[in-house]
Amino acid sequence: MNIHLRYFASIREALGVGQELWQTQAQTVAQLRQELVGRGGAYADVLGQHRALRAALNQDLCEGNAVLQDGCEVAFFPPVTGG
Repeated sequence: MNIHLRYFASIREALGVGQELWQTQAQTVAQLRQELVGRGGAYADVLGQHRALRAALNQDLCEGNAVLQDGCEVAFFPPVTGG
C-alpha cells in the first residue's frame, strides 16, 4: 500500500526531509516504524525503539497498534513538553 509520511522537528532535521511517499507491507504503525528503521542510517537512529517519539495517523495521535490503510498519512514527531 502507498502511504504519506511526515516528519517533524528534530526528526525532520536529522532525516533532511519533511515528507515522502512510501510503499509498505506494514499493517500497523509499529510495523511501519520497524520497516523505516530497517532503512538504516539516520532512519535507524531517529526512529529506533531507543528513541521516544509520538505518531499520528491521519492527524490523530495513535499507538503502535493503529492499523494502516492505503493512502493514509503517518506523522512521526518527538514528544512535546510545555511549561
